[in-house]
Amino acid sequence: MSRNSYSAGSPADAWAALAPILAGQPRVRLSRDAGKTYPQKHERALTEALPTFPAAVRIFGKDGTCAAIFLDFDSSVAGIDWVLADVRAVQRWLHSVGARWIEDYSPNGGRHVYIPLEQRVTFAEARDLVEALGTRYRTLDKTPHQNLLHGCMRTPGSPHKRGGHQELAMSLSMAYAVARRPNSAGIWAAMNADLAGEINAVRALRLETTFTPVAEDAPAVTHPARRMSRVMQLMAQTGLYDTNRYATDSDARQAIVTGAAAAGLQLLDVERRMMQGTWPGLASFYARYASRHRVPALRRDWINAVNYLSKNPSTGDGNNNVRRSPTSRPTTQPPALKASNQNSNPDAEHRFIRTWRNALRIREVNYTESRIGMARRMVLRSLGEAAHMTASQFVEFGVRSIAVATGLDHTTVALHLKALRAEKDPLITLVEEARGIKGDLYMLTVPEELKTAAEDASWQKGKIHALRPAFRELGLPAAFVYEALEHSPALPITDLVRVTRLSRSAVNEALEVLAAWNLVTRNAGKSWSVVAATSLKQLAEHLGVLEAVAAQLQRYRIERIIWREWLASNVNTVAELLSPGEDYPWEAFEGPPDDWALSDIAFSRAG
Repeated sequence: MSRNSYSAGSPADAWAALAPILAGQPRVRLSRDAGKTYPQKHERALTEALPTFPAAVRIFGKDGTCAAIFLDFDSSVAGIDWVLADVRAVQRWLHSVGARWIEDYSPNGGRHVYIPLEQRVTFAEARDLVEALGTRYRTLDKTPHQNLLHGCMRTPGSPHKRGGHQELAMSLSMAYAVARRPNSAGIWAAMNADLAGEINAVRALRLETTFTPVAEDAPAVTHPARRMSRVMQLMAQTGLYDTNRYATDSDARQAIVTGAAAAGLQLLDVERRMMQGTWPGLASFYARYASRHRVPALRRDWINAVNYLSKNPSTGDGNNNVRRSPTSRPTTQPPALKASNQNSNPDAEHRFIRTWRNALRIREVNYTESRIGMARRMVLRSLGEAAHMTASQFVEFGVRSIAVATGLDHTTVALHLKALRAEKDPLITLVEEARGIKGDLYMLTVPEELKTAAEDASWQKGKIHALRPAFRELGLPAAFVYEALEHSPALPITDLVRVTRLSRSAVNEALEVLAAWNLVTRNAGKSWSVVAATSLKQLAEHLGVLEAVAAQLQRYRIERIIWREWLASNVNTVAELLSPGEDYPWEAFEGPPDDWALSDIAFSRAG
């Protein structure tokens, strides 16, 4: 049958009819770089309206289960002919077990086969089946089903990066009939029975593979006195675990629940993380129960965990593998100034810093909306926030501390600082260059040309923020727009453009990103306001931002140790060596309050 001998429907019709049914949850990710990536920041609510960008629906739901199996046959692996051969072979196999499917094709020759399921299946079950099929069919891409948090795929009707759309290889009415009458649990069982040998093989391969989701000694997100290990948190998020250590999903989920209880979380905290999709991996371990039985099962596991910890208190202190180190604020005064400023008035310092913030707002008009301009604005904000936290206009710390505070790389920070202090009438002055383990010493400066305007302007209420964790994922424009709406609720787009110094298109895109995550809402009269009920802390956890922070901290910790060891071996003077973790009191950090920025991690005192 030729492709034109049936009505595949328009792309908009195919999307509206099939995407909501096939998706694991009503969320879709857009690609704004011509189909190269589908970042989490561009995730939106899934609607029946056809997106204008390439769009991939989320495969797994918040409960860690999927409503369909997505088979992606990639033409870049072995060519279009091999794709067609693999697709025909998998369709013969599906027919042999009584399964029904939907097929579409891409302009580049790739093909997708969707197998709708009457009963949702867990992440582990879906991954086993797709990996088993991958041993049979060379061009099958297994990765969409190997990532619980980010697994997604374009569905029929979606725009394609090369132009055109995902087009159905069957009539829309036939495809819709398959979607509305999905494959029964009996057919799913038959598929697994036929693949039993391959499934056992891929499971055995995992037993032979070293499980390294994160370095064992990586920093942990902690409570002041306890911590939940990174491995346990990743298990809860991804549903992946070391099968050499945990024989079954039940063993893995009990370990997670016990780890949460040992870290000081409450049962309600765990329930919230499961229900809101922050821990879909843990949720998937309870998916074998009927919906009404999942929470009672969690509570039974919680009771078992509490009983175990009460009998084994040494295993629940949460600090088995944590080296506790003293922490302190960074030095904020040069040696020559410390004596004269010992009795300085903190209130006077804060007044100066707020005047400096006025000067920063005036000067920011010179920084364009380019990546360089926005990054320099954020570097200056981090200096201002650190000054507030130490109650001094003098701040001393390294570029790595600023890198954590701004989400930038430390080499990039160094370049920005050099450019900022080289400006005519700069806002910062380098008082003393870094020596040994001491960072550069900077002084906040109000230029003469801005002094009158800065002193006459009213101080802006609230804190100055560097980069709060959630905006590492959502982007700098979103951070600036959100900050503007915090200080001045109900602003129209015209005022947001003026306040943020961003272009209208950048503001519109930032508002779209913020609204997609329920951080802002549109009011009557076309103004925008912050949604106070949405927690930045919970969103940062949901977005997995702290994973990137932990990796950055771990890298910098190792680099500092190497540098101090070099100093100890090559410098004749007695080095004032700090403990390796002093600059970053991660052991005392359990996840920032809503109003914290990343600079709280880098600069604040522990405890």
